[in-house]
Amino acid sequence: MATDLIACDGAGVSLEEIARRAGVGSATLHRHFPSRRALLEEVFHEGVERLCGRARELGRDDPGTGLATWLEELTLYTTNNRGLATSLMSGAGELPPEDTCHGMLLDAADDLVARAVEAGVARPGVSAADLIVLTNAISLATEGDPATAGRLLRLALEGVHP
Repeated sequence: MATDLIACDGAGVSLEEIARRAGVGSATLHRHFPSRRALLEEVFHEGVERLCGRARELGRDDPGTGLATWLEELTLYTTNNRGLATSLMSGAGELPPEDTCHGMLLDAADDLVARAVEAGVARPGVSAADLIVLTNAISLATEGDPATAGRLLRLALEGVHP
């Protein structure tokens, strides 16, 4: 129920509306999810786990291609899952950073970025955190428009030089 409402109304959906649609009281919802952040983490956790697994798979590929492919998959996923980019941009809150969707994605991206930098296909000094912010910004600007999101990410990765 929460997943459907977040997909429709975004990360700011009313917690009371989620409780009402789920047929539970607001207090019950808050016992299971003490904060909006905790609820969003739960809603997006499975998809983020899949993205992390995909990063491990792509880590065996060409470093530049693997990183670019993963960033595109991340961007498209966050563009198509309303509320995820907003959730990833907010602070960790009450959860340890490594247990958050944001922390999981940073861990997954670290190896891809390190390999790309080592291979000379990414700038020295670029970080996984930089690229997560970039993909989130694109996703927020293009929510629900994956074609534009993909085009903007490719533009950002390739630059504006011919």
